[in-house]
This record gives sequence, structure tokens and C-alpha cells, in this order.
Amino acid sequence: MSEAVNGSETVSLHNFSEKILEQLVHFHVMKLSGGFFLWVGSAPVLSNMAMSMSSKFDSMPLSTLVMGDPSNTAPTSLSLRLAKRTNKQVFVSYSLPMTDSNLSLLVENRIKKELELHPEHF
Repeated sequence: MSEAVNGSETVSLHNFSEKILEQLVHFHVMKLSGGFFLWVGSAPVLSNMAMSMSSKFDSMPLSTLVMGDPSNTAPTSLSLRLAKRTNKQVFVSYSLPMTDSNLSLLVENRIKKELELHPEHF
């Protein structure tokens, strides 16, 4: 983990990787004031980014696809579930191929495990 100080705010970075279904998946978490940015991928590409945040007007968080392919629902679904779980604003960039439907579920389970082990990074 590393930290950068920007004015009076501290941004912490947390990286972890795991081999999932024979594919090395990298996770990068940038903790922000009131939320976090999560990048998930196997190659250094920023694509398919979604943002979700809780609302006092609805029990389901609000979400939007910031950039990428609207037919790829992985970043939006993941950001929604993470925003609901953490009650924070969540940005998710999901840059993994959609070749195996189990991959998204296993990736999400790995993120949940990291959230339980190291909640201070999110």
C-alpha cells in the first residue's frame, strides 16, 4: 500500500492479484474521500467504467456507465453491489474479457474477500 497527500486529503492505494480460472487478474484500489476507485483487469487498459452511489431517496444505489460498452454490464453491476455493501461512492473499471460467465462471479467474490480482510483500503 502507498499513500499520497494532496492538500489535506490522503489517497491510499492498495494492489492485489490472483489467478482466477487460469487468468492472472490484477486489482487496484484507490481510496478516496467518501468512496473508492477499483480497477480490475489483466492488462493495463482503462475501459468500461461505471459509478454508483447511495441515495437517501432510494434503497438501491444510483449508477451510471461513465465510459465503455453499454452491453457489458459487469462494471455497473459490480459498482452497484459494492456501493450498497459499503455505503460509499464507487467507481469501477472492469477490463476483463466476458468469455466465461463464472469469471465475474469469482472476481466479485475475491473483492468481497479483500473487503473483509482489509476494509481500511476501501
